[in-house]
Amino acid sequence: MTDESNGYEAIAAEFLAGRGSTETRRAAIGVRVVEAWTKTVKPGGAVLDLGCGPGDPMTRILIDAGFAVYGVDAAPSMVMAFRARFPGVPVERNSVERSDFFRRTFDGVLAWGLVFLLPPHAQAQLIERVAQALEPSGRFLFTAPGQACVWNDAMTAQRSESLAPEAYKRLLESAGLVLINETDDEGDNHYYISLKP
Repeated sequence: MTDESNGYEAIAAEFLAGRGSTETRRAAIGVRVVEAWTKTVKPGGAVLDLGCGPGDPMTRILIDAGFAVYGVDAAPSMVMAFRARFPGVPVERNSVERSDFFRRTFDGVLAWGLVFLLPPHAQAQLIERVAQALEPSGRFLFTAPGQACVWNDAMTAQRSESLAPEAYKRLLESAGLVLINETDDEGDNHYYISLKP
């Protein structure tokens, strides 16, 4: 049976004890970049958090910014933790490739630490699905290294693959999105920020 959580269910306890805890939220890597991104998304809009995990810190940032947030994650333990922390927030236990939330539209989509866990063909399909689900002027932020590389994830030992920035730009453009910015955070995570015209 395929592990749709890309190895994260197996290491859920370790993850929840570290990055996934409320106490680590303010010091978590990437918080400042995501907080800045929220200021560019339609106020009060709907935002989809792909690979939301337990919700800390990224989903909480979205909620604190006043968005109607939806989360999706394939790891049952992560979804259980998410529901305990955010009982009123819709969350779906599913792979991002098959999420039912793509039947609706969003003003923003966030995919922090997720895209590179997918094989290249699935990355392309996900970008297309995001573009179709975004409202005009909607924003998409995802992380992936700023160069083409293949490695085994430090926590899960699963294969990860980042495409080159030029490849992501082409995928975004072919899906109808415009790459408007790239940036890095204090942990050297690389961000791609795009807009649906």
